Amino acid sequence: MDVINTVGRRKNAIARVFMKKGKGSIIINGKDYKEYISVSHLLHNITDPLETVGMSSEFDFTINASGGGVKGQAEAIKMGIARALVEFNAELKPALRAKGFMTRDSRMVERKKFGLRKARRATQFSKR
Repeated sequence: MDVINTVGRRKNAIARVFMKKGKGSIIINGKDYKEYISVSHLLHNITDPLETVGMSSEFDFTINASGGGVKGQAEAIKMGIARALVEFNAELKPALRAKGFMTRDSRMVERKKFGLRKARRATQFSKR
């Protein structure tokens, strides 16, 4: 097996995932994933696709994450790992799709409109 290359996206975050046979290490931007992402529920987010298919110690992942925040990057990584697993074995797709790992969450931040304080928030009305 050669290196499998996939991309995951969420909000403004992009994660390029490189998967190869190994012992189960996950390296994000040159750091261990537990060091790069310190929030515990986001750590579980990253390993969830691997635990779903029972392959948490069979592959090594090298991930380049950019853009967005920590949560957006974590969810982009989750999607990239799920896509890499499906590219390795297409029979894993129904299990990953059932958990929602294969679906791109396309929600983005709404832009600020002119004349308003935020995207929809107007200035406070003053009677006098």
